[in-house]
Amino acid sequence: MPISHYSALKGRPIGNRLATGKAPHYQVLVSADGELYRIAINVRSDDGSEVEFLVRSHFEHPLTDVWKALAVGLTPLASKPGGAAVDFIRANIGQPWEFKPLPLSAAGPDNDLNEKIDSYVQRAMSDETAEIYAFGAAWGPEPKADNYFGFKPGRGIHDIHMNQGNPPHHHDQDNAVWQDGALAFHFPGDDQWVGVFLKFQGQAWHSDDITAAPAIAPDPEHPGLPHTPIDRDAIPTQDVPDGLIRIIAAYVNDIRTPEHETVTLLNTSDRPVDLTGFCLKDKQKNATPLSGTIAAGATLIVDIRPPMALSNKGGIITLLDARGIKVHGVSYTKAQASQPGRTVPFQ
Repeated sequence: MPISHYSALKGRPIGNRLATGKAPHYQVLVSADGELYRIAINVRSDDGSEVEFLVRSHFEHPLTDVWKALAVGLTPLASKPGGAAVDFIRANIGQPWEFKPLPLSAAGPDNDLNEKIDSYVQRAMSDETAEIYAFGAAWGPEPKADNYFGFKPGRGIHDIHMNQGNPPHHHDQDNAVWQDGALAFHFPGDDQWVGVFLKFQGQAWHSDDITAAPAIAPDPEHPGLPHTPIDRDAIPTQDVPDGLIRIIAAYVNDIRTPEHETVTLLNTSDRPVDLTGFCLKDKQKNATPLSGTIAAGATLIVDIRPPMALSNKGGIITLLDARGIKVHGVSYTKAQASQPGRTVPFQ
């Protein structure tokens, strides 16, 4: 069952509270055309474990064009692709190994989650043109005053983290696709977007497309990881680990008619990988089947065939293995695809 009242909040950050206590949340006071809201951001799991985070200091994704067009204030969101909704996995927000655990608070500069979030909130508060965006579950209005900032009626948004891949009996009632929480900052003067993405260590990276429950059993050899890491001494022949084959480039905007679009793959391993049953998919989930073998350390240019298409207005490209499990995924923006005849590279 999905989280309730999945929404986006857009406004100006005007106050903050560092996270403390037994159930710590970093708190942000937001003004949306004079209406006040609170953002409550988890910075530690309820079992005491550290939260994993990914910060994109220069976040480039087709979602930002949609977010920018949102009205100031609270906007209910449909949990589906094509709109402003967030899905870490299906929108190719990042790769699983990029999410790193970080303590709530630690001695020294810029080495805990409180400080990571606070640095961008402070910057946004000091920039009169900056806006903050929060995605998650909305609450309120409540008849009582807000517990942290005292405004009335109390209202705001929480669950600012991944909301899928929860194992049985551990918040699995919140599992659903296209309803992940996120925090973003827009600094118009620098034409910069910053994305802050949080997940709990127990959440699986691979989730079912319908139920959002974990799609594959945990790896018994790596119980602390929600994905299968690459073991360079034992590359499997069937269950390909995350990132073993990577999408490194796409030719999106051809100068010819009809367009000839391609995606370039790289085999990062030291042995050939059989691509039988693999496929590439676009943001509409249209597929180009793959076949043959990609040699160790080699690249492979794949011709994209209809119905799959790479939009010139921005999009996502996902590589799935023969089980239908995501191996790698990337995104590109309208601006990146705006120059005909140029190839879009991915890191």
